[in-house]
Amino acid sequence: MQDVVGRSSPTQYLRCGVDAASLPDASNGQGMCDFKPFWFPMLPEYVGLSANRCQGTACSCGICRWKTSTSIRKGVIGWVLLALVFLPAACEPERSASFNVGAAAQTIENKGSDTLVNLALAWAEVYMQAHPDVCISVTGGGTGTGIAAMINGTVSIANASRDMKKEEIAAAEANGIKPVGFVVARDAIAIVVNPSNPLQGLTLQQLSDIYTGRITNWQQVGGENRPIVLLSRESNSGTYVYFLENVIRMGKKESDLLFSPDTLLMPSSEGISTEVRQNPNAVGYDGLGYVTPDQKLLAVAKDLESPYVLPSIQTVNDGSYPIARPLYMYTAGEPTGKVRAYIDWILGGGQALVPKLGFVPLKP
Repeated sequence: MQDVVGRSSPTQYLRCGVDAASLPDASNGQGMCDFKPFWFPMLPEYVGLSANRCQGTACSCGICRWKTSTSIRKGVIGWVLLALVFLPAACEPERSASFNVGAAAQTIENKGSDTLVNLALAWAEVYMQAHPDVCISVTGGGTGTGIAAMINGTVSIANASRDMKKEEIAAAEANGIKPVGFVVARDAIAIVVNPSNPLQGLTLQQLSDIYTGRITNWQQVGGENRPIVLLSRESNSGTYVYFLENVIRMGKKESDLLFSPDTLLMPSSEGISTEVRQNPNAVGYDGLGYVTPDQKLLAVAKDLESPYVLPSIQTVNDGSYPIARPLYMYTAGEPTGKVRAYIDWILGGGQALVPKLGFVPLKP
């Protein structure tokens, strides 16, 4: 059986006992998983043959489709073929509950934070293996997008990398919804630069000055005489909002500081990591779970009198790393039935997956 079917477009199909060559390029809504991997350093640790760094939709299905850029497509296909050798059962519908196409299942729509999307995808894959009567659809788009969908009643769960805003809560209440939030994991926001940058650390005040444009050259903070290129997530990202409020504005509610207009807004973590790899002058920020080995982490200090601390599970748990936050799932009112059962599992057994993806579990 030819497992991978190549096409002229940068799309590859991993065939799970179904003729992928006969499928349309667009998802047919009948059990096609759409993954966009941007980091594939190892075989997946859990079932479903998806990378542990992907963005897209997980569903109970028999076909997994990968959309990859031309530059990484060959590498991804190689890993997929290797995965087939070691994990043949993952693509056999009769042996894997995740691939029971057409079986009656309740769909849990889960949308929002791009920071949380990979962890949510991992949770969904493992949970569906044990619960074939549940189909969990996971998509990103940003915290604001997920919360808006929850308010509009189009998703069961909104993923968020920040608290809901007052105006979002007001909009929900105006729609007859009382949002309920669950802290599902914790995260460190890492400061990343190109590996060639000799700088080792920054204070929160220096980061604020850099991102507001007060400091524009690495030499001003002990680095080389080079201009600083600012990278940020887009404004619909919860990570953007958290960084603005807690780093740029230093947690001061009366502050009206904003990102420098020279900041380059990136649509995804992949965009930040790509630019950091290629640009020796760049600085960016992202969830620790998205930092790849080809980026350099900077230590962060609360002030000049405090120690410089690198982000890690340990430093988030002991409170020494100054840019850490909770990650949330929001529901429209108290969840019931299978949504409640799924969230309860995430808060319990699902925590075992959290550190495997670079995040911090609720209990050390």
